[in-house]
Amino acid sequence: MNKSNRILSLDVFRGIVVAFMIVVNSPGQPITYAWLSHAPWHGCTLADLVFPFFLFIVGISLVLALSSAKISFESKGEIVTKIIKRAAFLFAIGLLLNLLPNHFNLESLRFYGVLQRIAVCYLIAGLLFLYTNQRAQVILTLGILIAYWFIMTLVPTAGFGPNNLSPEGNVAAFIDQLIFSSSHLYGKAYDPEGFLSTFPAIATTLSGVIFGSWLFKGRANPQQQLRSMVFIGLVLIVSGFCWGLFFPMNKALWTSSYVLWCNGWAVLSLTILFYFIDIKQLRNGLYPLRFLGQHALTAYVLHVFFLKIQALIKINQPYGSAINLKRYITQLLFGWAPDKVSSLLFALSYTLFCFGLIVFIHFLKINVQKKQTHLTTNLR
Repeated sequence: MNKSNRILSLDVFRGIVVAFMIVVNSPGQPITYAWLSHAPWHGCTLADLVFPFFLFIVGISLVLALSSAKISFESKGEIVTKIIKRAAFLFAIGLLLNLLPNHFNLESLRFYGVLQRIAVCYLIAGLLFLYTNQRAQVILTLGILIAYWFIMTLVPTAGFGPNNLSPEGNVAAFIDQLIFSSSHLYGKAYDPEGFLSTFPAIATTLSGVIFGSWLFKGRANPQQQLRSMVFIGLVLIVSGFCWGLFFPMNKALWTSSYVLWCNGWAVLSLTILFYFIDIKQLRNGLYPLRFLGQHALTAYVLHVFFLKIQALIKINQPYGSAINLKRYITQLLFGWAPDKVSSLLFALSYTLFCFGLIVFIHFLKINVQKKQTHLTTNLR
């Protein structure tokens, strides 16, 4: 199986994850279906799979990108520079999104965030892929997960004691409050993308690196590889479930059981795509998802930016207080439907809007490049 096919599977997987991310983040109303909402605390819903899936994909993509860089005879120094620049760019974009539209006061700026976490995970996982072998990566990943379990359950916090996994009393929240005041934290008492919980998130990304390294070796035939992928996925899911009996799955804390559980479902999801796209060669109609997967960062930035703008704009109502633009559009276009249905319809429509915007920007960029090339040719 050549790498271009595998890239297609990966792009489609990333596109599905990005599309579902926008749907999850964009309900038209506060009332929505349970499977589109994050678990209140412990537990793992379908929505809770999105972020770890994306980090797992980042890990696999790192293997492809850095392996290609090695093949092109780039030095390690050049590759490291690119990794650092990419991570810094992601972190800066994340901070900028946190500033917008009404948080320019540094006293309330949230320094943590989704893109910031992706940046850190990308940086650490990329460097470890360059400078360690697969065995060391496995040991590091397991070491992080076990160490995190011990820290979260054995280290006491002031006023709560050890083994406290409540939003206010857990060790991760305690450390976040030591680093930043509550005004800088997403949840005031804790931050779901906080300092300590970023370490198991790095383990998620490293898991993608390890899986990607195995996947792209290509030693087994597709059928054997498929069976191995199913086996790996099931082992991870069962391991995560069993660990969750002692260390509950929790997205906000990014618990070790949550890492294994999500890794397992990510592997099985990719296995399904691998089967249909790479083995059965069923590829018709996949371009939109592949395109979205190839422009994941643009999709994330645009959907967050316009959600913030919609929340900022208020529309006065004839009877009652003003509502934000998102609620207004939902009521205007989908007010005929029950609340949960209208909420979902807005989210789906908004996802299509973001996709259309990305397509427009993409072709606008191509046209500008063509004009620049044409102008340069004429000048010669």
